[in-house]
Amino acid sequence: MRDADEGAVSEKPQIKKLLEAGERGFGTVLSLKFPYNEQAIPTPGTDAWKTAIERVKKVLPTIMDRIDILVIGNEPFLETRKDQRDRRLNLFYEKIAEYIIAYRAEHSARKTKLYMGALNHLDWDNGQTGATKRWMTFVKKTKDIEGVDIHPHVTSLAGAQKYLDYILPRMRPEQKFLATEFSLVLLWKEHQTDPVSARFAEKYQDAQGKQVWEVLREATEQPFTQQKWDDFLSMTPWFANNKTYLQDQLEQFRKTERLAVATYGVSQDEAMATNFTARKNPWMLNSLYCPYTVRQSKDGLPGRNRVWIDQFRALQKTN
Repeated sequence: MRDADEGAVSEKPQIKKLLEAGERGFGTVLSLKFPYNEQAIPTPGTDAWKTAIERVKKVLPTIMDRIDILVIGNEPFLETRKDQRDRRLNLFYEKIAEYIIAYRAEHSARKTKLYMGALNHLDWDNGQTGATKRWMTFVKKTKDIEGVDIHPHVTSLAGAQKYLDYILPRMRPEQKFLATEFSLVLLWKEHQTDPVSARFAEKYQDAQGKQVWEVLREATEQPFTQQKWDDFLSMTPWFANNKTYLQDQLEQFRKTERLAVATYGVSQDEAMATNFTARKNPWMLNSLYCPYTVRQSKDGLPGRNRVWIDQFRALQKTN
């Protein structure tokens, strides 16, 4: 949302791309991200609150009734200071939502559906709090809210199930959920200091004696051939044992009959591949396209994660 401070919102590259996609017939989802990790979350009536509302005022005329889904908040419980992840967080987002609901009604912008989002770490012992309960209470009682977004980055499907067990009973029967991010990245992270698999080290001598994160760092510094990346994934047991993850996760979501939209990270980006260490989340293992760890092919196409890409294509189904 800070991006709204400078220049026309309609000229922002990410907004232009999204609106162009909508004009071409794609479904579109936009999340409004309010980062307050380094400052207090605004209290209604203060100057900081007025700044937040002014940003919203700049965004809504450009996107309302032109995108399909607007998510109010990106990851509120991660993008707010730890000491303020309580009723102060709830109050801020509730008031923002009420402003957006009133704007939509005033402009008869019914095409754009509203969701609250997104909840994180509901599978952690400390992830379900009074503030998350109030979040879901607001979702349930507010008739203009279609449901809630979740970001289940987990170690197993059982972890993702805990998200569903939490949100579904706390919504109205007709409400649905989004999963605009999901992955097993926290499982991958648990194995970063494992020795690289013996099979891979036997085939690629330069990997002998190294840990997983060191091999991943090398891939970011000198991208692998497609074959070497394929071998690394298929010869790594904890990855290969989850080779049907995308299919399994979508089946879990769809079985609820309450899934509205699930979206998945398509491509690696520079942030994933820069200064990689054993402590950094290995997001690069999730991506379908791998321009930062796999050499470009002779036909000019980017490298890819061939474990996921066929599943991703097969799962392109709308209800």
